[in-house]
Amino acid sequence: MKIDTLIIGAGLSGLTIAWKLKQIPGHSILLLEESERAGGAIMSHLEGGYLAEGGPHGFLDNCAESQSLLAETGLDKECLKAPLSKFVRYVCIDGKLKLIPQSPPKILAAPLISPLAKLRVAGDFFKKPLPGEPTVSEWVEYRFGKALLPYVDAVFTGTYAGDLERLVIDGVMPGVRQIEKDYGSIIYGLLKKMKAAKKQGSKKKKGLPAMTSFPSGMTRLAERLAENLGSDELQTGCKASNISRNPEGWSIATEKQTIECRNLVLALPVNAALSLLSPIGSQPPMEKIPEARIVTIGLGFGAGASLPPGFGYLTPESEQRFCLGALFSSNMFPGRAPKDHILLEALVGGRRHPERLELDDATLIKEAIQDLQQLLKLPNPPDYARVIRPRGGIPQLEKGYPSLLKWRNDLMKEENGLYVTGFGWEGIGLNDMIKTAFRVSEAIKQGEQDTGEEEAELKKVYF
Repeated sequence: MKIDTLIIGAGLSGLTIAWKLKQIPGHSILLLEESERAGGAIMSHLEGGYLAEGGPHGFLDNCAESQSLLAETGLDKECLKAPLSKFVRYVCIDGKLKLIPQSPPKILAAPLISPLAKLRVAGDFFKKPLPGEPTVSEWVEYRFGKALLPYVDAVFTGTYAGDLERLVIDGVMPGVRQIEKDYGSIIYGLLKKMKAAKKQGSKKKKGLPAMTSFPSGMTRLAERLAENLGSDELQTGCKASNISRNPEGWSIATEKQTIECRNLVLALPVNAALSLLSPIGSQPPMEKIPEARIVTIGLGFGAGASLPPGFGYLTPESEQRFCLGALFSSNMFPGRAPKDHILLEALVGGRRHPERLELDDATLIKEAIQDLQQLLKLPNPPDYARVIRPRGGIPQLEKGYPSLLKWRNDLMKEENGLYVTGFGWEGIGLNDMIKTAFRVSEAIKQGEQDTGEEEAELKKVYF
């Protein structure tokens, strides 16, 4: 079998690349997926009127590529939005939920840290760039002081389910690291960038973005992208076991056939891609990277239960609680729970506590409820309880990851027609996946290599 482009991995990255390549007249594609369903980590579960997510709960509407994809698919007419300006989030500190404002000036004005600790934050103006490959914890303490660590811990608990003492700042926030190198001070660099943006663009102040989902959950996005593919273009339950070079491009072996293609796209999580790439090019600096797995526990409650306004809360490790945090799902989007009921989704496990994933469902539910009842008004047992276990883990961008990313970029330069993208290579958010998928598909369309080398993006942090 010969085709123009073979894509391995039908998660959001692979589905989006397939969607874009289908727009090229006469360009033949095939998308292979090892599991029995497309969508990767996206998993929505509807039961008894409760709609829970086993993967991402949504994405922010501040990415041009994501908005373009919604328009192309017609999903812009279906999507639900929860503006960050109308919903707050909390961090659990000293056993209580503390409201976190969404703007830096309001955060500094809020009584989250002591006046002396706020003065220490200003010490950033006088700090030189920290050399080497510091962890997030080392970097934050060096630039801003220890007082911010619990809040930063909560941020990376919510995004990577990670350990800020192992995640490296160059991996998780390369844009911020670049500001440090360019300006010395993060605060000064951000002020300069804001001033430059005002000069170049509109003076109209941008509001906070909104979290986006769909009435039937995030599965709708994957389903819509897969609908565009014929039975000869999407094969599930099909594992690629080996890849090799041939005179015209690439050969891919599966259990049933050998496929030849000009362009080969590995739209896979980092470790899955590394296992296939082992016979290609030079040896990578590491054979695999750590992953963090989290269990989602959906809990529905009826009369007597209530949630504070907002999206949910996160918990730093210093609190020593069972749950990493919880999403107030019925606050975020309509239709997540039956009328007069609430749905929250607790998160358990992560990089620091993989042992908790070994607990049975009944124990997970019991421990989660006991933890949540100390923080929220949940006087009665739940009407609904479901444990959703992950298919895979969240890639952890720890020591050595920057060198691994450079190795991947060098490999794509050397191997014509090879494109390596997917979960963990350039971020873990849905917007990261879609943005990179657009770039890869455009490179294929133009007959160019994707070097993976883009200017480090400065991403805003939202709790």
